Amino acid sequence: MKFLAILFALGVTLIAPPATALEEGKDYTLLSPAQPTSVKRGQVEVLEFFWYRCPHCYSLEPDLDAWAKKQPKHVVLKRIPAILNDNWSAMARVYYALEAIGMSHKLHADVFNAIHQQGMDLTAPETFFDWAVTKGVDRKKLATAYNSFAVETQVKRAQQLTRDYKLTGVPAIAINGKFTTSAYMTGSHPELFKTVDALIAEQLKRK
Repeated sequence: MKFLAILFALGVTLIAPPATALEEGKDYTLLSPAQPTSVKRGQVEVLEFFWYRCPHCYSLEPDLDAWAKKQPKHVVLKRIPAILNDNWSAMARVYYALEAIGMSHKLHADVFNAIHQQGMDLTAPETFFDWAVTKGVDRKKLATAYNSFAVETQVKRAQQLTRDYKLTGVPAIAINGKFTTSAYMTGSHPELFKTVDALIAEQLKRK
C-alpha cells in the first residue's frame, strides 16, 4: 500500500493490462475467401443467420434486438434465414413472404413465439396463411408473395449464402463478409456481442 501511495504521490500512472485479444478459431472464424457485402462505403454489414424452428435462435432474438437498438447508423444488421438442408426452405419462405408485404419487422418475433411458445408448426403454407390472418395479414396478398418468383429467388440466395459462409449451425453472426461467430464459440450471449462489437470496431478502423 505504501508503494502505491508513493507512486500516486509522484504522479505515476498505473497502466491496466490490455483486454484479452480475440482469438481466431476460438472467438471467431476468418472467412476465406471473404464474401461481398451490400452496404455503402463506411458502413459495416452484420448478418444474422437463423432458423425459425431453432430454439437457440429464439433465445438469441431478444438480446439481438436489444443490441441492434444501440448500434449507430453505420452498422447495418440484416437477417438471413439459413438453409442447411431442404427442410429449412419452407421457413425461409415464411420470412421472405412477410418481408415482401412489409410485415417481417412487425411479425418476426411473433413467428418465433408461435413456434416456441404455442407449439405451432407453420411449415405448411395453408397453416402459415391461417396463422397470419389472425395477425391482421391479408391472406391473398401473403399467398401471392409466398408463391412469387421474387421470394423464390430470395430463398435460393439464402441457400447460397448459407453455403458461401460455410455455416454448420445457427444462430451465427457474420461481420462484413470477413468473420463469423456464435454463442457456441464465445460461450454466452454477452460474450458473443462483445466479440461482434470488437470485430465491428476492427473493420471501422480499417475503413
